[in-house]
Amino acid sequence: MFTGIIEEVGTLLATRKASKSESLTIEAPYVLQDAKVGDSIAVNGICLTATSISGNTFTADVMAETMRRTSLGTLHTGSKVNLERAMAAGGRFGGHIVSGHIDGTGAIANMEREENAVWVTVETTPQIMKYIIEKGSIAIDGISLTVATVSTDRFQVSIIPHTGQETTLLTKKAGDIVNLENDVIGKYVEHLLHFKEPDNKKQSSKVDMGFLAEHGFL
Repeated sequence: MFTGIIEEVGTLLATRKASKSESLTIEAPYVLQDAKVGDSIAVNGICLTATSISGNTFTADVMAETMRRTSLGTLHTGSKVNLERAMAAGGRFGGHIVSGHIDGTGAIANMEREENAVWVTVETTPQIMKYIIEKGSIAIDGISLTVATVSTDRFQVSIIPHTGQETTLLTKKAGDIVNLENDVIGKYVEHLLHFKEPDNKKQSSKVDMGFLAEHGFL
């Protein structure tokens, strides 16, 4: 579990690609200070497991499903990535509930400065847009952000100077692909509202007044 508050911008040092999967080696001196093999680290919002740690670098394996769902395939040696360690039980909850399980991707449509902030417009699919609400939460490349405006196929967030300086978002340009994770609460609510039990599970309870009397409860 993560909060979407980025702790460090790391550097991708190397990739080892297979046909559909790959292994990443990332330099990250800050987040590795108390890390150990097996720990979860969010890389651009993707929950990955550190499979080895050496000095200021760690390696993580990325399976084919993650490659299909995310923008990791667009990274190259030298790319900067947003990093966050899993949330400590006693830590401050500064962002929102972020699982590190990416729902899909979007594309930067444009950026526009307004005094000290930058408006970032992201274009994405209907499957992602249906969970996005004005003033709700969205994770873009692992960054917890508040949705400012919503339209049919795009949404906007406003980036303050601190977020711009501490993350990779404002280094993007129009057309760049970003990872998106919707607020998990909306997904659970939708599932519960539309869940239908199989017909063989729709049986009336066998517990009635007769059952209780027969077994000495009345």
